[in-house]
Amino acid sequence: MKRSKNLIAQHMSAQRKYLVLLGIISFALGTAIVGQAALLAEAIQRIFVEKASFSSVAMILGMLLAMMALRTLLSFVNGRIGLHMAATAKTNMRESVLQNLTRVSMGLSLQGQTGERVSVALDAVDEADSYFSQYIPKMAEAMIIPILVLIVTFTQHANSGWIMIFTAPFIPIFMILVGLKTKNKSEEKYAQLANFSGTFLDSLQGLVTLKIFGRTQRQQQEIERNSLNYRDTTMDILKIAFMNTFMLESIVMLSIGVVALELAIQLVVFKSMAFHTALLVLLLVPEFYNLLKNTGTAFHSGRTSMGAIRKVESLLEKNRVEAHVSDGNDRMPNFQMSHAKPLPVPPSIELKNVRFQYASDSFEFHSGSVFLKPGDNIAIVGKSGAGKTTLLHLIAGLLKPDSGIILVNGNPLSHDNEEAWFKHVSYITQHPYIFAGTFAENIAIGAGRDVSRAEIEKAAEEAGLTAVAAQLDKGFDTFVGEGGRGLSGGEKQRLALARAFLKRPAIILFDEPTVGLDLHTESILQRSISTLSKTSTMITVAHRLYTIQHATNILFVDQGSIVDSGRHEELLKRLPQYSEMVAVQQRGGLA
Repeated sequence: MKRSKNLIAQHMSAQRKYLVLLGIISFALGTAIVGQAALLAEAIQRIFVEKASFSSVAMILGMLLAMMALRTLLSFVNGRIGLHMAATAKTNMRESVLQNLTRVSMGLSLQGQTGERVSVALDAVDEADSYFSQYIPKMAEAMIIPILVLIVTFTQHANSGWIMIFTAPFIPIFMILVGLKTKNKSEEKYAQLANFSGTFLDSLQGLVTLKIFGRTQRQQQEIERNSLNYRDTTMDILKIAFMNTFMLESIVMLSIGVVALELAIQLVVFKSMAFHTALLVLLLVPEFYNLLKNTGTAFHSGRTSMGAIRKVESLLEKNRVEAHVSDGNDRMPNFQMSHAKPLPVPPSIELKNVRFQYASDSFEFHSGSVFLKPGDNIAIVGKSGAGKTTLLHLIAGLLKPDSGIILVNGNPLSHDNEEAWFKHVSYITQHPYIFAGTFAENIAIGAGRDVSRAEIEKAAEEAGLTAVAAQLDKGFDTFVGEGGRGLSGGEKQRLALARAFLKRPAIILFDEPTVGLDLHTESILQRSISTLSKTSTMITVAHRLYTIQHATNILFVDQGSIVDSGRHEELLKRLPQYSEMVAVQQRGGLA
């Protein structure tokens, strides 16, 4: 695969007009610096050497003040442009990360830690700020202003110009050496931060489990170790920053001292230079070296930011490679709906020799040829680990087949039209996610559009939630909190069903929603599910005998393959494995 343009180059290319503007303003700033030095030298020459009256230099002093104000204004504008570039780059970068995370396949999204992704989307993107707000403006100034100062210095006193040329390279050489070390340390820092964030978030989410199994002390030590590693890496970067500042100050001080000594010899010993010329050069030389020094400081910040940007780039590149592999010639396109043919409700679904494997040496699923009729009530059954959920995810479009094809109403579906496909699908898991927000807002998520309060309440009533809402402090306006705190498992399931009633999808996928619920709650859910199934194709990963017996088509999955399909009575007669599973259920065991 051809390597794409790196992330920094992409953002710099998108903000080319601001780079041109930085160059123009930097040139004007350089002119203002030279003009300020010339006016200051002229004013001192007239006041202290020529003993001129104040009135005779009033105009020069006024021009000097105006030049200083212009210089300040140009510096401010340069900084504002840098901040605008940084804000735009961070917005685009964070948008790219979030879009990337929402578009990756189910398999890839399950890899790694949630905390690591949060760290990249928030901390790493924010750390990229200094590259655009400080490094780029300072580099623009360093490319233009020192050259202007050097040209003026050569016109006034060539010897000073040559000294500046010979001493100046020590600053960028040192910057490069330090920058390389900083970039490596910065990448290490963000790796440590991502690891620390992931471990900390995992610990918070699994705190109850850790307490039950007496692992809190060990997990605390793990968090402490990660925290100390992050601290040590941060301190290493600060050490480099302090050393960088000290060395740059030393180089600048020695360089200015050499130029000042040469000017003093020419002015006092050889008397071959006018005071005005010596003063002008002496005023310009610190400007020259301070610009290079400030650039060195900005370079350090920039290299630190590059480590953060590289972390973002790695995340985007990893997912881009996965998408390229999955969309390559070796994989059949699995989801492509023709825009010319609207999707009837409910549709037929056909799997033709669909194969999927999570990794090269892991579990493999093979569907064979399966046809699911419109409006069918389909149950997927089999032992734990047989591949039931994998089949459900393939049908849902959450996983992309390695080979084979999935047809909806005879039309092959493609990942490019994933968003359009999901508009016709609802997927209700055993543990639906409840977002931080009100009861009504959580139901309204299912619509994918603006809905009225009456529509929300009707969906809640159909899902059996009206009585639950009436018991809450503020009814449908009750804040249920992140993860649905305060709601029971059955209430979460009914809320997920209310979303489906609001959406009215063509296909409803269930991952055995009634497991672990009491009989009363289960009966409410069964009635709601029965109502939904009248206008939809319903596909359920089933464990309970009640659900299996009422299915119009049962897919029996064993060891990664669909062994057989048919109605309950048909499979009892011809499939021994199915008969054995039903017998276990009837004796009170689990399928």
